[in-house]
Amino acid sequence: MDKISLEHTNNGIPVVTESIEGTISAGFLVAVRTGSRDEGKSIGGISHLLEHVVFRGTDNRTSLQISKEMEGAGGEMNAFTSKEMTAFYGITLKDTSNIAKELVADICTSPLISGNDVELEKKIVLQEISMWENDPESYIHKLFAETLWKGHELSQNEAGEVDVVSALTHLDLREYFEERYRHPNIAVIACGAVDPADVKEWAERSFGSTSAGMRTVRVAPVRTGSAYKLFPRKEDHTYTGMGFHAYPADHEDRAALRLLTAMLGAGMSSRLFQGVREEKALVYSIYGMIDQNSDAGSMAVYMSSTEDNVMKAITTTAEILKEIRDDGLRQGELDRARNLIKGATVRKMESTDSRLYRLTKSFMLTGKAEPFMNDLDALDHVSEEDVMRTAADVISSKRLNIAVYGKKTKELSKMSIDQIDL
Repeated sequence: MDKISLEHTNNGIPVVTESIEGTISAGFLVAVRTGSRDEGKSIGGISHLLEHVVFRGTDNRTSLQISKEMEGAGGEMNAFTSKEMTAFYGITLKDTSNIAKELVADICTSPLISGNDVELEKKIVLQEISMWENDPESYIHKLFAETLWKGHELSQNEAGEVDVVSALTHLDLREYFEERYRHPNIAVIACGAVDPADVKEWAERSFGSTSAGMRTVRVAPVRTGSAYKLFPRKEDHTYTGMGFHAYPADHEDRAALRLLTAMLGAGMSSRLFQGVREEKALVYSIYGMIDQNSDAGSMAVYMSSTEDNVMKAITTTAEILKEIRDDGLRQGELDRARNLIKGATVRKMESTDSRLYRLTKSFMLTGKAEPFMNDLDALDHVSEEDVMRTAADVISSKRLNIAVYGKKTKELSKMSIDQIDL
């Protein structure tokens, strides 16, 4: 049987281990409780830039040596930055797992962060920002977050702004590293063919003697009212995000919210796909999505359309949201959504890297280390009444937020939330 354990090093660093029966790969990850929401405006994007820079070399290895050792062990090494964490991981064969542990510890404790490396990596990150800004399907998520969170730290995107990132120096990154990459902000997480005692020993040896850093302190956002914002672009196609404040990652109705969102916008049988695309051909793409943080969350619909169709697509989407809230669920709809989520979850959990990511996100956002089967059990216990209570709470015209990334037409310029019947 798969087993999850939670222990602590002598200096209080959490060590979470998920031993997966039958697997022959092992993943080791260090998560740091700092992300884009934890950056002041003068250093916006520093978490993401630092995530890149540590791979440039350590006191013990060059970047090429890191790559050769990891690939020679049949493994992969990578990292990610989110609004609330930065994480570094290595996944290898079971027989070469010591390489993964050694390399992950090395980049997380002994990065060079030299001036030359920072300047080189800034060029790469600035290209990444440019590429992202030219991908409107992704960029609309940033614009919707800015509209929804209205100046709160959660509105800050992970990549940062070009002028701020350009001005960051190796001294800024070194100071940030020394402050944040310490307990009580770090956690060690391992998944796959791993032994809890061995992982704890590695964590103790690698991080147990590190000095304490600055604890990350956050202020939760307040549910605010509705808002509409138009972000002009020259190209013909229009991208829209519309949604609401919802629940944090540990909320008791989080499973009901997942099911509500799936019924609305997951898969080709969902209400939005059928009602907005298939029946009326108003959009090219449309889907629902929830975003959960430790103290806040959102439920949103994202769509892309021509400028001729965008207003009709928005009003039709509002009609469908209103319908599910006011008229209830259709026969068999809840079970179909439940099975859709469960099937997708089970397929994802067949890979070590997906299990590692899921366990990391869950622990860092909720402080709980639970098997993914608990997520499936939670879905099974959601009733139609739970979904309807959640829909009534979340779907509200008073909290509707809309961001449109498209041409500044007369219609879009004059649009207001009051026009939307919800």
